[in-house]
This record gives sequence, structure tokens and C-alpha cells, in this order.
Amino acid sequence: MDQSEYLAQDGVGLAGLIARGDVSAAEVVEAALTRLAAVNPKLNAVTLELADQARAAVKGGAPAGPLGGVPYLIKDLGAQMAGVPTTAGSWLMGDPPAAADSAIVAAYRRAGLVIIGKTNTPEFGLEPVTEPKRFGPARNPWDLGRTPGGSSGGASSAVAGGVVPAAHASDGGGSIRIPASCSGLFGLKPSRGRVSFAPADEGWGGFSIHHAVTHSVRDSAVLLDAVCAPQPGDPYWRDAPSTPYASEVDRDPGALRIAFTTAALASDALDPECVEAVREAARLCASLGHRVEEASLPGDFTAVAAATGTVIAASVAAMLDSETARRGRPIAPDEVEDVTWGMYERGRGVTGAAYVQALQAVHAFGRLVAAFFERFDILLLSTLGSPPIPIGALRGGDMRGYAQRLFAFMPNTGAFNATGQPAMSVPLAWSTGGLPIGLQFVARVGEESLLFRLAAQLEQAHAWAHRRPTAG
Repeated sequence: MDQSEYLAQDGVGLAGLIARGDVSAAEVVEAALTRLAAVNPKLNAVTLELADQARAAVKGGAPAGPLGGVPYLIKDLGAQMAGVPTTAGSWLMGDPPAAADSAIVAAYRRAGLVIIGKTNTPEFGLEPVTEPKRFGPARNPWDLGRTPGGSSGGASSAVAGGVVPAAHASDGGGSIRIPASCSGLFGLKPSRGRVSFAPADEGWGGFSIHHAVTHSVRDSAVLLDAVCAPQPGDPYWRDAPSTPYASEVDRDPGALRIAFTTAALASDALDPECVEAVREAARLCASLGHRVEEASLPGDFTAVAAATGTVIAASVAAMLDSETARRGRPIAPDEVEDVTWGMYERGRGVTGAAYVQALQAVHAFGRLVAAFFERFDILLLSTLGSPPIPIGALRGGDMRGYAQRLFAFMPNTGAFNATGQPAMSVPLAWSTGGLPIGLQFVARVGEESLLFRLAAQLEQAHAWAHRRPTAG
């Protein structure tokens, strides 16, 4: 299989070629490994190559499943692979191999995916950029000097760079949507409880969720179908849909009530190019027959960001305290990165009462937003505050200004981790400098089907698959 043919296909397309016998699964895997060898030295997207495992998986032909033989990558955070270490982008935990697959990895294998490696992530997934000290920065194929986002930045860099058509990602504050926006990809964050963390506990008080970054809408739908079965004992769960998500991409969404805002929810203002991208997307939606109006989302977003930060900091402290107990000695500041240590110190000061109060504030915000969504089916807003920022920009000044720089970049994603709503970043715009700008669409809890229908309509009306970066 030559590289041009490989790069032209999404995951569903590759699975079809393999199923028809036009190409073997082994040839497809070799094409992926060839691409990985060609671009990863520049992108630093993949931190662990699993070529031998991948070749063994297709030695007897394509694995059974709807995506049989399609190469795939797993984020090096939150998903365990039997016999393979999970570093979470840190030196701290050592590199013990996992005893068993997580539920999501087992589901990927049942779908026939062939895992060829693990992707770069910031330490413990704590940043919206991917610049861990352990592995170095992942780079954006659209501009190697800029971030592909985070925390699923290695995943987005690899997909945008053509290594695989789709890759596992996770999102606790925007970590699917942020890298999708930075890298010109489609990225849907499912509703809380849609994808199990089993056998691990909930992620960050239920804020975090697994899924993927993809080129095509249909790949995202098929992948979510593969992993959306709840597992026994899940603290949050939703039944699998009665109609497969893969069938939703062929359905008309109907005339939707779409609210849009050019606000930056957790910072002062958006970059002007992001403002114009929102307005252009609103005009596109209106041209497709949707009822579109400008509206303001209610809520004190600064307070919500502070409350979610309290929950995340306490979660980080609990994780590191568990590691302290396991090894029998305290963690020193120089064993982790500055952001991690700062979160750890903040989290150790969170009392039980403060943790409960933070969750209560988050849940009250969710009820307020739910009332807004009784008037509208969809909210449209910019995914990010700006196009992708230069590598090192968040760390480029005094750490006291870190929060301001952070929320200037990612003002609009964390709110919907707090509410648990499904939200997607759609690559509908590019800056004058040729950088991707994602547009975020949010639906009511449980309405991923509606987002897939709308996304497929947008994909048909304003196709993005032909837009590929040259730096990768």
C-alpha cells in the first residue's frame, strides 16, 4: 500500500479496503509504521512504538471487528494496555507494565483496531499543551513551532500528521477539543458516563471522559459505538444508544435552534479571528436551515473555573499521596513539574468541606446551563481563545501569570466538563496565517446523536478532509 493511498483514507475507508481484500491488514500496518518513522522525528507525537505487537496482531490476517486491521494509537494516560507501561508523561511512577487492558482498550481490540503505539501527553494531563519534561514537546504539523494542544496533543499531532486516521484521546477540561482545534481535526467529548474508565475510578470528579480525535465524523461515530457500553460498578454511566451512532451520520438533523456567542467564558476576550470564525459558522448554520440567534450563556464562569480547579487539585493530591504511601517516602518538588507541584500543594490544602462545596457549585452551574438548553438545542462558540499558541508560551513568563495565560488560550472548554454535556470541536476555519480554528458545538447531556447528525451535515457543506498540513 503506497503512502498516498494510505493517507487518503479514514479508518472506515481502510477497514473497507481490508474487508474487500483490496489490501491486507499487514500492508496497512506497514504503511502506518512507515509514516510514523517518517514524521515522528519531527512531531514527537508517539513516545512508545509497538511495531512488534502490531505486526503480530495482523500476522494471520485482519482481526475481527468493524475496524478490523485499522492502525490506532493509545494516549499514554488513563488507558492501560496489558504488558505495556503507562507513564502519564512523568518520571514519577516508574514504568511498571499494566497487568491487564482497561475496558476501553479491550473494546478497541474487539473492534479490530491494531495498536501501533502510545502518544505524548503533558505530565498527568494537567495542561492544554503537550510539553512534558520527560519526552519533550509534541509539535503541530501545521507549524512545528506551535502546540498541537493538550492533553491529547500527541494524539492530534499523529492524526494530523497522517500516522493514523484516528487516535484515542481523553478530555477532563478540553483535552479532546483543544487538540482537535489546534490540529484541524474533529474531536467530540461525550457526555459524562458515556465511556467507562473501568477498572479505574472516575476521572477528576467525573469531569474527564475518553474518546478520540479523528479526521472524519463517521470514524468518531464508529469508535464511540465500539466503546460506549457501561461496565459494572461505574460511578457514572449511560446506556448505549438504541440506534448506533454510525447510523446518525446519514440522518438529517432537522431545523435546530442554535444559540451562538462570541464570548470568552473564562477570560476577557477572544482573538478577533476566532470571533469572526464563530460568526461565519453561525452564518453557515443559518444557510443550512437552522434557526440561529446570538445569546449569552448564564453563569459565573470564573467561579466555576475556580471550583473545578479545586476538584482537580484535590484529585492530583490524592493521586500523589497514594504514590507516597506506596513507596513509603514523600514526593519532592523536583520529582514532578512545576504545574504538578503547584496543583499538589493547592490540593493538599483542600478540606473535605471545600471539596463538597466545589462540587455543589459545579452542579448548580450544570442546572443553570440545563435551563438555558431548554430554549436551544445547540450552543455554538469558539473552542479556543486563539489559534494554536507557540510551544513554550504558557511557561514563557512568571508562573504567577500562568492562570491568565492558560485561560486566555482555553476559556471555553472546561465549562462543559463541569456540566457533563457532549461537546465537539469542528475544523471549520483557518487563520490568515494558515492555522486551524475549531468551532465548538454543545448539546444537552446524552445527545451525542444530535451532534453527530449536525457534524455530518457541516462536514458535507464545508468539507475539511482535503486540508492537510505540510509540516508533517
